[in-house]
Amino acid sequence: MVELDLKSLRKHIVTPPTKHEQEYLIGFRGILVIQSFLWMFLQTFAPTTVYASGNPHGPLGQEIVRKVLSVLFWNEYFLYGSIIFLSARSIAIPFFRNPTSPVIARSLLTRALQLCIPAAICLAIVKGSMTSNTFNTIWQFKTTTNNNSMPFPIELSTTLSYWNSVFNLFWTTHGFRAQSGNYAFPTQTLWMINAVYIQSYTVYMIMVIVPHTRPAWRVQFGIFFVIAAWWCNSWAWYTVSGLLMCDMVMHMDFKQNALIGIPVQFRGLVWRSRNGQPRRIPTWLVGCLLLIGGLLMQYLWVAYRPQLFYSEWRIHSNPYTTAGLDENYITEHISARDDVYITILGIFTLLETYEVLQRVLQNKFLLFLGRRSLSYFLLQSILAYIVGIPVFESLRNHHGIPYGGSVMVTLITCIAVTVPAAELFQRLIVVPTKATITDIESWLRMKQFATNGREYFKWIGPGITFPLGSSTADPFDADQFPRAIKARPTSQSIHGFLSGTTAGFRFPIPQKCGTCQTQQATYVLFHLEGPSRSRLV
Repeated sequence: MVELDLKSLRKHIVTPPTKHEQEYLIGFRGILVIQSFLWMFLQTFAPTTVYASGNPHGPLGQEIVRKVLSVLFWNEYFLYGSIIFLSARSIAIPFFRNPTSPVIARSLLTRALQLCIPAAICLAIVKGSMTSNTFNTIWQFKTTTNNNSMPFPIELSTTLSYWNSVFNLFWTTHGFRAQSGNYAFPTQTLWMINAVYIQSYTVYMIMVIVPHTRPAWRVQFGIFFVIAAWWCNSWAWYTVSGLLMCDMVMHMDFKQNALIGIPVQFRGLVWRSRNGQPRRIPTWLVGCLLLIGGLLMQYLWVAYRPQLFYSEWRIHSNPYTTAGLDENYITEHISARDDVYITILGIFTLLETYEVLQRVLQNKFLLFLGRRSLSYFLLQSILAYIVGIPVFESLRNHHGIPYGGSVMVTLITCIAVTVPAAELFQRLIVVPTKATITDIESWLRMKQFATNGREYFKWIGPGITFPLGSSTADPFDADQFPRAIKARPTSQSIHGFLSGTTAGFRFPIPQKCGTCQTQQATYVLFHLEGPSRSRLV
């Protein structure tokens, strides 16, 4: 058996990014990482600075900061909406790139485990680190600072309650906030994992229809779906909007058409210029109007009429509690808001149109943070509660440091412990989880491939044994394997590696060297799209 150099083979397997990779979406996730950390920290240690704060009155400087900066830089509701929208915008890309049954099967199989395992370990950290002393310190901090914004976590008292909490994170279909796993999590934002996971199935059910329908029908259906989901008080209006944006970018030449402009027409009626060409509205104007309109609405609630902030949630139906308008909107609402939705539409209209904005988001720092977004989301609030709050209490109560100084030292401490902890979590939990799930999915796909009449593959750990048979007769169909493999002697086995949809096989190939023939081990790569669809790369 020939030894297989996996690292070398992976370098050959991994293809350079294409126009469908869209790394600027990862950079946008990096911005959300920064905003989520700022929101989490300020809600805990300077609540008056937070948008829609439970502490609207406080130091004058903090009130000014809230009215000027909170909407732009640490907006809780913008974070919720952006995560849902961006998830739907991203998870359909592999299927739209290669609309085959193995791709959708891989998405369905791996999505749950990629979220479940890190979330389960995160809740295990919460259960193990939140002792009675920790709860006493948090309660003392909350009461002495009169912080009405930060939630107080509950205790997962038994192992059974822990397992039930993890299970419900991937079982609850509505009322995501009202579950023990979310209540036990510091800042009580773990419900976002639940919402993202459940909304993924909305994406899966719709995206399989996309290759079989007309673009105009998909746009019309998408708009109708958004309106219906908005009325029913569901996150699906954000989800379908993100999926529709992905569809337009990848299938409808959104960028090219947006750069030309939006024609002013309705059915057969067209507003034309003197030269006969349709008049067009610049896309940047539409995007800017949406962005500015959404931001102005949010500034109106934070600076001028904060009492109207909650009124928007009443103008939805709530099929789970009331027959008409949501009369229980104070306690029975979701965090999807019209103003945030308009803001996100404006941002992505500009982002998907102009390459300069995409290049800004593709800088290495934002890509670094974006790839670790799940690790930061799961760990930063835990560390703020079990490390940051004790540091703040010690500085203020035992060392007599003023409030502002204690907050600054606590900020530095939280950054110092969060960055390495998130990196460790990424390398020890998230990355191995993805690799293991990918290997399991590849193994299952190979076993399915092997059941088509005879066992073509045998799994031997990190490699594959590919038997060619014991006779000179070729056991494979002509449309299944390239001629490079079919031409090999039947007495040898080929050893290789399967990564994603690419298989690499290493075996000796006779090559002429002057007047003699030598045997040289060579990689041959194949793209596997199914039992009857393979091609030489």
